[in-house]
Amino acid sequence: MSKEHQTKQTIRDVARRLFAAHGYNAVSMRDIAQEVGKRPGGLYNHFPNKQSILFDMMLENLNRAYEAVIAPVNSKAPAVSQLEDFVRRHLQYNIENPDDIFIAYMELRSLEADNAHAITAERDSYEAALRNILKAGVSSGVFTLADPDIHARSILSMLGGVTVWFRQGGAQTSEDVAECYVQAALQSVGAPYSPTKRDD
Repeated sequence: MSKEHQTKQTIRDVARRLFAAHGYNAVSMRDIAQEVGKRPGGLYNHFPNKQSILFDMMLENLNRAYEAVIAPVNSKAPAVSQLEDFVRRHLQYNIENPDDIFIAYMELRSLEADNAHAITAERDSYEAALRNILKAGVSSGVFTLADPDIHARSILSMLGGVTVWFRQGGAQTSEDVAECYVQAALQSVGAPYSPTKRDD
């Protein structure tokens, strides 16, 4: 990794933490520079303004989510298996990246029009993978639901909510929580749920 790439990643990581803690509008480029350990002018060598940091951060989050959640799902597997896999992977990604998920939901409104359009298009592409799984389940007769588009948003909203309450090290592991969410997702489409057997 080049020094420039490392610096950009550090700026992105610091901004992520500050945006999640205080909100995009309350954080200045000077605040970010201070946490990074640079003069404010040093940030402009990597990002032209604060808006570009937010856009870059949100785009990176979507790309990482795609690689962690969508790419590994076997599109040739039965729809039930695909939905189980999607839910487990998406939930785990959310748990591991709570600041990104918070910013994705709360700061879309802070993007300028062109940036918001680009992020929304990328988000729609991500959601399309789940919609396709639901449509495949309906076509094969294993899922029962009225509208795959609305149902996909419902499942994603349910999965996104985990970052509000889940804390690592609590009474329930992320695997325990994932099984509950898998069961809820399958039941919501009228599909049977079989608990995953794990070694003790």
